[in-house]
Amino acid sequence: YEVRYVFGYRPLQQYLVEFADGATLTDGSRMPKRSVQCLRLTWDTAGKRWFCQYPGESVPAGDELHWTGRLQNWDFMCADCHSTNVRRAYDLETNAHHTTFSEIDVSCETCHGPGSLAIKDLSPELVAKNDQLGIKTACDFKTLIDLKNLPSTAQSLVCLKCHSANATFNLHNWNAGPHAVHEVSCFECHDVHASPDLKVTPLASGSLCFGCHQSVQAQFSLSSHHPLKEGRVFCVDCHEPHGSFAGKDLLQDSSKETCVQCHPEKQGPFLYEHADVMEDCLNCHSPHGSINNYLLNAREPFLCLQCHVGHRINRPEGGSVTFDTARAFYTRCTDCHSRIHGTDVPSTSGQGRLTQ
Repeated sequence: YEVRYVFGYRPLQQYLVEFADGATLTDGSRMPKRSVQCLRLTWDTAGKRWFCQYPGESVPAGDELHWTGRLQNWDFMCADCHSTNVRRAYDLETNAHHTTFSEIDVSCETCHGPGSLAIKDLSPELVAKNDQLGIKTACDFKTLIDLKNLPSTAQSLVCLKCHSANATFNLHNWNAGPHAVHEVSCFECHDVHASPDLKVTPLASGSLCFGCHQSVQAQFSLSSHHPLKEGRVFCVDCHEPHGSFAGKDLLQDSSKETCVQCHPEKQGPFLYEHADVMEDCLNCHSPHGSINNYLLNAREPFLCLQCHVGHRINRPEGGSVTFDTARAFYTRCTDCHSRIHGTDVPSTSGQGRLTQ
């Protein structure tokens, strides 16, 4: 089969062939005539190597994943986002594709609009004349879409028309997320001309996020903090910057589910549970940083006393407990109640005092 198009530039190149009569699928139907299909063999421009999209898998002819099938069809799977100025056309009577496009890959015009408007007043004669005079002939760049001066919502729509497709599920929540609501556009985090892979690395996400979230940056400088500055955790370990169903753009449905990704020993369930702690870690902890040990919202015992009455320091007969006893009661609760998140072992009294 003749390779009609090279699909992609870097870091990967795929190769498209035109299947003149279409292939027969396992259900007996036929692919349309003039189907443009994507071969499984791919060239890695960075690693200078060939590789198969489905290594070790046997995909028989007629399977939809076979290179002749629907799921490898350029018109059906690729054209909308990966080609420029696509105009679909299909002849039902002949069962044939007649789709047209300007360029098989994403080009400047995909985002900036038709370049023909910028050169419509230019002619070979004018260019030659200016060359003789030593003048550089300029295009009329004002006819192109001025992306930098578009409203933030419009800027993001330029990206979302492709990047909110089925392959990028994390962008489905963008419009309802706080970044979009506060008019933060894609351009403020992504350098669209930098490389073919525009993802921000986890290591770089911290400095990028701190450009706006400066109060959070200050919290990471407190004495007790998650080790983000040390490069051991990253903003994107907990947050989905493109929007999520949870508050604070958390990756999981709640703060607890987010925390137990790294702290599974606190997840439970336990026979004896500390109820409020099991519901929401933020009842006791500040996730970014705190002046108190263990990211606590307040020092012990004051944190515990916000909910618990505490131990009595008067004896039933009317006297007071000793100073040492009172000090032990009101210094650090976790010196005795060491299993504060929950335990399966009863206390020595037979009750769930979270002491062991």
